[in-house]
Amino acid sequence: MTVLSFLKSWASLRNWARGVKRDVVALWIAARDPRVPWYAKLAAGAVAAYALSPIDLIPDFIPVLGYLDDIIIVPLGILLAVRLVPAALMEEFRQEAIRREARPKSYAGMAAIVLVWLAFAAWLAWLFWPGRAS
Repeated sequence: MTVLSFLKSWASLRNWARGVKRDVVALWIAARDPRVPWYAKLAAGAVAAYALSPIDLIPDFIPVLGYLDDIIIVPLGILLAVRLVPAALMEEFRQEAIRREARPKSYAGMAAIVLVWLAFAAWLAWLFWPGRAS
């Protein structure tokens, strides 16, 4: 691989990442727009809440699985949600996302992930509680 082809690949990867960030913000906007169908709002809201959450469902320090959601799950969720939002509206939301400087944060997404972790911890505690009949 030459340096020039590496730089082109790097630039294309950076452009893709910018597009993903823009689409997450656009989906966040779509989830709040009354012109978007309810099922698209649901998908857009769920994907945006998860992607904008300050914590991950699978922490990044867990080898391989930690980055699985960032590399596979989030982009697939974005693709699904973008397909559900009408194309003309999605383009409008993308333009609005470009105009916005600050990236929103999703505390609802963070709360949902915390609830999942708490439920998992409660299940493990119940499963391994001393004296529990198996």
